[in-house]
Amino acid sequence: MAFQPTGTANQTIEVRVSFSDERRGLSVRSVDEIVKNVMLGEKVNSAAMTVTFLSEKNMRKLNREKFGKDRSTDVIAFGMKHQGLLVGDVYVCPKVATRNAANAKVDRREELVRLVIHGTLHTLGYDHPEGDERNQSKMWDRQERYMQYGNMGASKPNAG
Repeated sequence: MAFQPTGTANQTIEVRVSFSDERRGLSVRSVDEIVKNVMLGEKVNSAAMTVTFLSEKNMRKLNREKFGKDRSTDVIAFGMKHQGLLVGDVYVCPKVATRNAANAKVDRREELVRLVIHGTLHTLGYDHPEGDERNQSKMWDRQERYMQYGNMGASKPNAG
């Protein structure tokens, strides 16, 4: 299924990007475009999002504090609606992304793009099962359809 532009003149998406002590891997502009394109495809008109790139140590700490899991992970996301505004926080660990990319035999940048998309979808309420079944979930399918656009800057997708 092809993606089609669906944006409106009323769309107001604010994205703030920050980096801890990890190398970026993605520019602020790229992250901004990725998040906005997912929001556009999901027909979200109003959102305030933060995307933070964390060290492995800080990601492990966040995972332990929020979920009781004493290990680092690739992406953690939180989202909620407040008076019609989606407020979301996405945390990405570039070091774990680098390992994931090597295991999957994909480019590191591609994996970082995938994680920003994945986290953004989580803020919108999408979820997936754990284990091997996650790759068969509706969320994973949606994520991979967004990945068809690679850098997410060339087209404005509609996940339809």
